[in-house]
Amino acid sequence: MRKRIITPTPEAVRARAEGWLDIQRAATVELTSEDEKYPIESAFVFKEGRGWRAAEPGAQTIRLIFDEPQTVKRIQLIFEEDETSRSQEFLLRWSPDGGSSFEEIVRQQWIFSPPNGKRETEEYRVDLRNVTVVELSIVPDISGGSSRASLKSMRLS
Repeated sequence: MRKRIITPTPEAVRARAEGWLDIQRAATVELTSEDEKYPIESAFVFKEGRGWRAAEPGAQTIRLIFDEPQTVKRIQLIFEEDETSRSQEFLLRWSPDGGSSFEEIVRQQWIFSPPNGKRETEEYRVDLRNVTVVELSIVPDISGGSSRASLKSMRLS
């Protein structure tokens, strides 16, 4: 008899809740800044948490670098702004080759106007295979104000 021990497949890092990927186990996260009261980990929890916030104003980048190539079918982003009216833009893109090249998924702008328009939920159905990197770039105020970027939640399945 021939046998060999194999390592678990990437599906082992899938979460039980609606098939969302357990990003904290499946990827390394790179980011340009982080407010210690709003760490990036809180944007990847399965129950709603505080989310992430940049320590500095201006454009910010969050990059997920997967341990194993992933198949991604759905991406959900939730942004919240409780204090300041502003126009925000984000760019979501992915790479099949470790970040040597990127393909754009979506680029979008909208206006936050608290207290009524303070939450934006975006969900994208995609068919991405061999995903090694997902990158989210946020310009929190396209007019150049001093707002800090934030992300309430980011989920992939």
